[in-house]
Amino acid sequence: MRSSFGALFALVTLTAVGQATPLDQQNGNRFRKPPPINVHFLQSGVGLAAQLVPSAGTVCPADANTPCILGGGVGLAVRVGHRARTPYYLGGAYEVTRHDSSNLHRLAILQQIRAEARRYVDFGTRLVPYGLVGLGAAVYGNEFGVETGGFVGTLALGAEYQLSRAAAAGWALGYRPLVVRRWTDSAGELRADGPAGFGIAHMIGLEFTIEMRRQLSRW
Repeated sequence: MRSSFGALFALVTLTAVGQATPLDQQNGNRFRKPPPINVHFLQSGVGLAAQLVPSAGTVCPADANTPCILGGGVGLAVRVGHRARTPYYLGGAYEVTRHDSSNLHRLAILQQIRAEARRYVDFGTRLVPYGLVGLGAAVYGNEFGVETGGFVGTLALGAEYQLSRAAAAGWALGYRPLVVRRWTDSAGELRADGPAGFGIAHMIGLEFTIEMRRQLSRW
């Protein structure tokens, strides 16, 4: 009789162990699943911005009686945007740069507000290149005043280097056409006198940035 009870107890124990092992494995697999694909981030930062002006176009016509009012400049850029686990970033930027105006302005300031989109190319390394397009508004004048305004575009290539999970350093270099309304400056010179009352200047933008990334709540 004792042997019968012993055999029955051993059979029940083996059955329970056999059923528990797959369940533990399932739980382990469940905890090892990758994070959900809808994780997204708020990405923001500041940067040192430089604007080179290889051609001021009709803003500084060749037959002008005064020096060029729009030269190169340096300043700061602030941006914030949304970045998902997809390779895209959508955001906005405000940039202010002080320019060389050949002493026609005491403090020549170009201000830009742009919407930007990036397309990252991730090779699985800390250095992640991207392409950038942008479009926005711009105003130019003396000491943050507005003498003329118009539109600015951006077409650039850049890269980010991941310093940590939450911080990245980067750079971007691109072409920026600046289209502004015709105006007469303080020296009486007519500027940006092109078709439909607008003129175009051709700029090269260079930025060095530090950006932070913060995970947002799930959708």
